[in-house]
Amino acid sequence: DSRSQLPAVCFRNAAMYLRFKPENGKSFRARGRLTTYEVRGEYQIIVEVLEPVGLGALQQAFNRLKEKLDREGLFDAERKRPLPPFPSRVGVVTSPKSAALRDVLSVLGRRHNAIDVLVYPTDVQGDKASSEIAEGIDCLSGRTDVDVIVVTRGGGSLEDLWPFNEERVARAIFRSAKPVISAVGHEVDVTISDLVADLRAPTPSAAAEIVASSKEEMFERLNGAEKRLASAVRYRLSELNRFLATKVGSRGFVVAENR
Repeated sequence: DSRSQLPAVCFRNAAMYLRFKPENGKSFRARGRLTTYEVRGEYQIIVEVLEPVGLGALQQAFNRLKEKLDREGLFDAERKRPLPPFPSRVGVVTSPKSAALRDVLSVLGRRHNAIDVLVYPTDVQGDKASSEIAEGIDCLSGRTDVDVIVVTRGGGSLEDLWPFNEERVARAIFRSAKPVISAVGHEVDVTISDLVADLRAPTPSAAAEIVASSKEEMFERLNGAEKRLASAVRYRLSELNRFLATKVGSRGFVVAENR
């Protein structure tokens, strides 16, 4: 409170997990163990968890990384690449047990079952997830048989989605040789990977819809092209017939006939 103080210590093994840098003049909420500092005979708190009062630590870390990557140009629209119109193989970075993967496979199977899917299995939550996701993107990016990469998982809290807000994942998406679609969480969720990716899909199912043009759409395009071609051929034949009709009664045709 404003009338007393309690010395606090945060050791390196705890400080390395802080997602923000404490600044002078800010208020924080600490959780830890109360101990006695025998040298001075006073109590102190060994800080194990530190959270800003007001805006959460994760939100602060998100805003700070977003500003950093934006300054570096990772979100620039000019660097966004178009998706291949008819991919033959799609790489998916996600958990093999996730509902997101089931949604992607279901939509692709319904709309275009000729597309192959190559899954790079990763955790999508927890301490190891971000490094696995980055490795998956790098792996699929280096394959010649993958046309587009989908990075996806279902909805969750900010903490659940945090691996997709890690800088290593953003860098992996940025350096990918293949276009990347980010489909993380629900429509209201926006992650760093969404901002860096070539295209953001609001849901995993929407990502699959974007990747695969439906067979019906392709048939409609082919039928339309066939009709336009037939119409053009009929028009050209009609033009040639009219041209020939104007020449049949000409002097050249008459002379040739008398001979």
